Amino acid sequence: MSKQQWEIWTLDFPGRGEHPAVVVSHPDRCARAAVVNVLYGTSQRQSRPAQENEVVLNSADGLDWETFCVCDHLYSVETTQLKRNRGKVSRERRRAIRRKLIQFYRLLADD
Repeated sequence: MSKQQWEIWTLDFPGRGEHPAVVVSHPDRCARAAVVNVLYGTSQRQSRPAQENEVVLNSADGLDWETFCVCDHLYSVETTQLKRNRGKVSRERRRAIRRKLIQFYRLLADD
């Protein structure tokens, strides 16, 4: 089963355990590749505000509680490691994640 961009899956992150993972790879890669890029999601149970590198996801995205999506570190994972589909990132938060990726990877910076 191919994964799709913006889907949220459960992933056993090394050293962190099972957490939500947001698929951010291009749709063509998602359809054909065995490895995709994901962002790490962590529960907001820490009772703190989101940091500059995070976007808050919630039930509108298919999650059970508020979750921080960490946008300054991409993970490459085999699609077979992605278990249980948990939802899909809403359009509004897709925009926020894109802005964070541009900001933290300096994708519009002039050299």
